[in-house]
This record gives sequence, structure tokens and C-alpha cells, in this order.
Amino acid sequence: MSAPLSFTPSNGPFTANMFTQQAFQRALVEVENLREQLRRAETTQAEARRRYWQQVGPLADAVVTARQALFAPLEDALLWNAFSRDEERQITELLVANAQDLQERFGVETLDILLKYAPPQQSETVEAATPAAEPERPRRRQTKAERAAAAEALQAEQDQQSLLVNAKTVYRRLARANHPDLERDPARAAEKTTRMQRITQAYEAHDLYTLLHLLAEDETEPTDDSLLIRYTEALRRQLHDLRQQLNEVKFGPWSFLGSTPKKQEAGLRQLKRQLRTEADYLAQVARQLHTPTDLRALLRELAATHATF
Repeated sequence: MSAPLSFTPSNGPFTANMFTQQAFQRALVEVENLREQLRRAETTQAEARRRYWQQVGPLADAVVTARQALFAPLEDALLWNAFSRDEERQITELLVANAQDLQERFGVETLDILLKYAPPQQSETVEAATPAAEPERPRRRQTKAERAAAAEALQAEQDQQSLLVNAKTVYRRLARANHPDLERDPARAAEKTTRMQRITQAYEAHDLYTLLHLLAEDETEPTDDSLLIRYTEALRRQLHDLRQQLNEVKFGPWSFLGSTPKKQEAGLRQLKRQLRTEADYLAQVARQLHTPTDLRALLRELAATHATF
């Protein structure tokens, strides 16, 4: 860490403590502003998502129900002994594709189907959930990008631990200055009781920002430069995390904030048409799964178009 800064402007001396106090206060304000932006974005996003599912939810539920209804007849078909190996393989592939579609698009848990039918190399979920029956294979060398990602993850974990340590330090300082049992004046004791409740609540929630804000308000406990510098660095790390959260809310895969209302409505109409068409098609498929002749015709049709349902 560089040495504390100091300089002497024309209107008088500027001490290192004044500099660190100002940096600390600026960081507090920046975190407060970003937290408020994140709250507003999350509220707007939640409302947009609520409207989205009000309009699309029933159709999405219909597709999920239709896809789940395909599992039983497809599994039964494998017991009929009426199909060739290639046809049985195709039926198995349809089971796996249907399970993966439900899991990836709709978040429906289909691990039982994947464990039963998916080749291990095709499903990371199956590979992770299946106990190792063979000796562990040698790990391949990590790429430069993978090493950088691992280093970044380790640094984030260390930063989080640092934040928790800082939160504990601030909590102890505040508790010493605000413990109501040490106050003889009943009015002051009541004030400190309320303040200690806020302090304890923030500490239990690992909310370093609120703890630091309380510390900045507390005139009874002076803060030296070295602690202020550490707290300011912790706040800046929190700023980085808040920016990432805000970007995820604004631009993540399920964000509704990056589009205009007109584009959102157009996208909803298109998706609703797609879901309605998909539900109708799945209902037609379900009718072809009850006899070997119909199912064989469906398999030939899908093989000819290299498609699945």
C-alpha cells in the first residue's frame, strides 16, 4: 500500500486524516447510490417479470405438462420388444432430449431420466451425480483462461473473507461505544439499545456497508487512518460486487430492462405463438406413442428431418 497522501493548499494544511476521511465518505455515498440503483432495478425487473409470466406462464406450463407426459409412454415403448436396436436408441435419445429441454428451458428437475438414459459424456449433471466407479483419470492441463478464472474466483473468496473480518472489527468498535449496559442515563441507554439492535442486525447480515455507515455517524469512537483505508478498500470491493449485480439485473439472460416496451411486447407475442404451436405439436406426438406402428412412423419422420420434439 502506498504512503498516506498529504499536501498544503493555499487556504491551509490538508492532513492525511482529512484525505482518508473524505475518501471513506465518498465510498459510502457511492455504495449508497449504487445500492439504491440496484433496488430500483430489481423492483422494475420483478414487475416486468411478473407481467411476463402472467401473460406467458400458462402457455409455458402447458408445454411443461405436455413434455412430462411423454416420458411414461416412451419408457413403456422400450419394454415392448417391438423395435430394432437403432429404433430403441432413437427412443432413448428422445427421452434424453426431452429431459434436457425441460431442465434447460424451464428449470424442471429431470435428473432421474438423465441418470437412467443419458450417456455420461453427454450430461455434466449425470457425471456429477453418479458415484465414481473407476479410478480418477489424470486431469488435463488448464488453459490460460481457466487459470485466470480460477485465480479470479480465489481472489473473490479471499475478498469475501476480508469483508467478514472487517465487519467483525467494525462491529466490535461500535459495540464498545454503544453498549447500553454501560450507560447510566435511561434516555441515553434507550438510544443505545436501539442503535445496538441496528448494529447487531447489520453484523448478522454481513452488511459491512451499514456497519461502516453507523461508524461514520458515531462521534464517540475516533477512527485512525489505517482502519479508514481498510474500510474504504472494503467498500470499493463492495462497489465492484454491486456493479456486477446491477449489470446482471439489467443485461442478464432474463432481463427485461434492456428492451423498449414495444420490443418486449413483440417478443412476448412471438414467444406465445411458439409455445402455443409447441404445445399443439406435443399433443399430436403424444397420440403417436401408444402403438408400435404409430411410434415407428414418428421415428422415421424425425430421422428424415434430423429433428427431435
